[in-house]
Amino acid sequence: MIVIFCEWFVKIGGLFCHSLLFMPYRNLFLQRFNWQLPNNVMIEIRNIRKSFGEKVVINDVSATMKPGNTNLIIGTSGSGKTVLMKIMIGLMPVSSGEVLYEGKDLTKMNETELKHLRKQIGMLFQGSALFDSKTVEANVMFPLDMFTRMTHTEKLKRVNEVLDRVNLKDANHKFPAEISGGMKKRVALARAIVQNPKYLFCDEPNSGLDPQTSLVIDKLIQELTKEYKITTVINTHDMNTVMESGDYILYMYKGNKQWEGSNKDIIFSKDEKLNSFIFASEFLTKAKEMSMIEARSAKPNAK
Repeated sequence: MIVIFCEWFVKIGGLFCHSLLFMPYRNLFLQRFNWQLPNNVMIEIRNIRKSFGEKVVINDVSATMKPGNTNLIIGTSGSGKTVLMKIMIGLMPVSSGEVLYEGKDLTKMNETELKHLRKQIGMLFQGSALFDSKTVEANVMFPLDMFTRMTHTEKLKRVNEVLDRVNLKDANHKFPAEISGGMKKRVALARAIVQNPKYLFCDEPNSGLDPQTSLVIDKLIQELTKEYKITTVINTHDMNTVMESGDYILYMYKGNKQWEGSNKDIIFSKDEKLNSFIFASEFLTKAKEMSMIEARSAKPNAK
């Protein structure tokens, strides 16, 4: 009886920590009671295959993407990475295979289950996809208007919290045309996390941004992912993102899973296709060689 009560208490506590209104105080609560959020909020894809007629665009791809990690899908144009992401969020059906969210197969969910899942997903679109006719505040509040029964005061409080978190305090009444490309990305990121999602999908988050602003967006996504234990999936061509943020990297080549590992593993990879993609220029090839020399020379000193 005591065991059952303890299990029930932990489950209720976990749900409470994921609730929207409790979000600002969650980390303090976890530290006070020495609790950990459940570690099973992950995405697993198994033997995914997708074809259009006789053309196979995804061929038997499997991967596990864990919470608190920035999980990257990389590859050249036409490699299948965009199709794979669309399959993962239910925008495109699979030909065969499974897409598991905490062990539940998205491909077998009914409309009610899909609606519940989608409320737990945040999406950062490539072009930000802000409403030009709405203010920053209204853009960020939009998911709360659509999917919650919060009062306007509660919604406004939540909007201000996430805008502050992405360093856009006092930008509420500006319109998209009045802010920079980097600010638009941060507004879109604030909108993506306003419902406290378990899962965050980012499609080319650095597209159209200068290198410095790209690093800011990368760092912000990485911080939010680790802070709130989100399972983040990023579709990217940006090599800075790969090298700085790639806790897990899935490299797609012509619809196949060519390689998987972390940003630390890439330096030592002997996969020719991966190396020609990541280290395409002579400068990057030399940088890889220098990094390998430094890493190897540091190993004896570490012992």
